[in-house]
Amino acid sequence: MSKILIRGAKVLGGEASDVLIDGTVIERVSTGIDAGDATVVEAEGQILLPGLVDLHTHLREPGREDSETVLTGTRAAAVGGFTAVHAMANTFPVADTAGVVEQVWRLGRESGYCDVQPVGAVTVGLEGKQLAELGAMHDSAAGVRVFSDDGKCVDDAVIMRRALEYVKAFDGVIAQHAQEPRLTEGAQMNEGIVSSELGLGGWPAVAEESIIARDVLLAAHVGSRVHICHLSTAGSVEIVRWAKSKGWNVTAEVTPHHLLLTDELVRTYNPVYKVNPPLRTEADVLALREALADGTIDCVATDHAPHPHEDKDCEWAAAAMGMVGLETALSVVQQTMVDTGLIDWAGVADRMSVRPAQIGRLAGHGRPVSAGEPANLTLVDPAYRGVVDPAGFASRSRNTPYQGRELPGRVTHTFLRGRATVVDGNLA
Repeated sequence: MSKILIRGAKVLGGEASDVLIDGTVIERVSTGIDAGDATVVEAEGQILLPGLVDLHTHLREPGREDSETVLTGTRAAAVGGFTAVHAMANTFPVADTAGVVEQVWRLGRESGYCDVQPVGAVTVGLEGKQLAELGAMHDSAAGVRVFSDDGKCVDDAVIMRRALEYVKAFDGVIAQHAQEPRLTEGAQMNEGIVSSELGLGGWPAVAEESIIARDVLLAAHVGSRVHICHLSTAGSVEIVRWAKSKGWNVTAEVTPHHLLLTDELVRTYNPVYKVNPPLRTEADVLALREALADGTIDCVATDHAPHPHEDKDCEWAAAAMGMVGLETALSVVQQTMVDTGLIDWAGVADRMSVRPAQIGRLAGHGRPVSAGEPANLTLVDPAYRGVVDPAGFASRSRNTPYQGRELPGRVTHTFLRGRATVVDGNLA
């Protein structure tokens, strides 16, 4: 593998430096490095980050390849600057056995665009009644460390406690989709002024907050790790902040769309805005941004949820929930967090690479941009401005809430262990 010299990039937004990649690792970070026989990437004015890591991606394979495959999903991830994604378990069949998680893991290795770390189901068939083969999934070739019934809540407190106790043996984590099912029966959007005016079934904040409160208490009781998926309300922020003040092993993620969009968009009745958890209020959005900035929320996760055209091109009540997000995540974070002055690019590296890799115990990712480290890197042009056109997406699905919206920033290059997966904004 030839050498690559990234010339003049601002490492984590700092001073301009040259970064020399030799094979799979970073050989040197300095200024005025002689290119020699290396391929040169001119990066003046661009930001160099460790490769992004997504804790929450739906790749749909096996079973819903009409929405996405591991290949198309990892291509979308690479275009978005990701070098690793965690593939959620709500596939068909469900990823609740060693066989299924190994299948997804091997498909990721074959794709070559980013590392795919499968997430195992907590319960058999996501039915919430019986623990899945947690130990067998961990001991498999996939080495599963994160378990989630995402799409459904583990609402039985006894099952949740047993899961938390079980994964302690191998430092695993239970990632909870916090949604009390009885409080959200028939819910179509956030419960509030807009839902009342539109006459749509409301999804109360307390349905999320009550589960989070229970689960942080359970995690503390058994001394285990719990991770809160797609946290979306100001009240949830306060509960996680309180749990962390106790020193409990609680982490949380927020999606890009919950950092930017509000339930006012539902007035259009466009099903592209239908998502789980639902878009919340402006006050919630501002609370989430502040919590991501101060570290109460640990990381950004896309909850990339691709759907075929027919599942979204229908009336609101019949539409599937979810949005694609891999290819726009970094731009939304730049707009909501960096351009607003809430965090700097080093903060982006922390929230979108370092911490998600730590939570998922993903070796080789989220590492410093320094000599001897794996060359998993993302190069970003922050001055770029462009209108989102889903026709150009690498994802198989087009259900983006940002169509026609101008967003800042563009990933120009992505490197996976020294090999370019994206060059000049295009798949290599």
